[in-house]
Amino acid sequence: MEYSAPPEDVTFSGLLFDMDGTIIDSTSAVVKHWHTVGNEIGVDPEVILQTSHGRRSIDMLKVLCPEKANWEYVKHMEGLLPKFHGQDAVEIPGARALLDSLIAARAPWAIVTSGTEPLVTGWLEVLSLPHPEHLVTAESVANGKPDPACYELGREKLGLPPTEEKDKVLVLEDSPAGIRSGKAAGCRVLAVVTSHTVEQVAAAEPDWIVQDLRSVKMVECAPGRGVTLRISDGLVRKA
Repeated sequence: MEYSAPPEDVTFSGLLFDMDGTIIDSTSAVVKHWHTVGNEIGVDPEVILQTSHGRRSIDMLKVLCPEKANWEYVKHMEGLLPKFHGQDAVEIPGARALLDSLIAARAPWAIVTSGTEPLVTGWLEVLSLPHPEHLVTAESVANGKPDPACYELGREKLGLPPTEEKDKVLVLEDSPAGIRSGKAAGCRVLAVVTSHTVEQVAAAEPDWIVQDLRSVKMVECAPGRGVTLRISDGLVRKA
C-alpha cells in the first residue's frame, strides 16, 4: 500500500472534524492523564488506554468504573487534562492551514468529538486553534461513536437543508469508531493515519485514507456551490 493516489477534487456542502487525532495529537497527554486518573479510581490505566481512543470517557467508565460514570465527574476530569498536560499536545500537520482556509472562505464546518466541552475548549485555547461556530461534544448526544448520532447532529448544526444529500458532507476522522460513526450517518469519510495502524483504519472502510491533513487543501468555496477540496497522496489499496 502506497500514499500515491493522484489529486482528486471533490465538492461538499460542509465538513465535520473529529478533534483528537484529527486536529490535534494529545496522545502523550492522554496517557499521562489516564495513568493519574486510573490510579485514583482504582482501574488499571493500561486497560483504560486500550479502549479509550475515539470513545467517550463516560461510556468507558460505565463499564470500568460505574460510580464515576456521571457528567459532573467526567467534565471536571477532562477539563484538567489541557491544564496539566498542555505542553504534551501538538497539531496534526496541515490542520491549522485547512481550518484557517475554511474560516477565511466562510465555509460551513464543525467539530464533532467524543470529548467534553471543557476538554475541547481547553485544547483549542492551549494551542491557539480557531474555535468553531458549531460544536458537538460528548454531552450533546445519548450515544457516543460508533453510533451515528453525533455526526447526524453535526450535520443539523451546519444548517444544511433536509433535501441535501448526506454524502455531500465530509467527516474527517482518525479512529475506527469515528469512521464507522461517520459512515453510519451516511456521510463520506476521510481518515488520517495518526493514531491507529493503516490496517485498522482501512478495516473501518473510509472513502479516503491519507497520512495527515497536509493532503487536504481547499480549492474553492462559493455560495450555493459548496466547498471544493483537493485530496492528494491518498492511500492506494491494491487488490
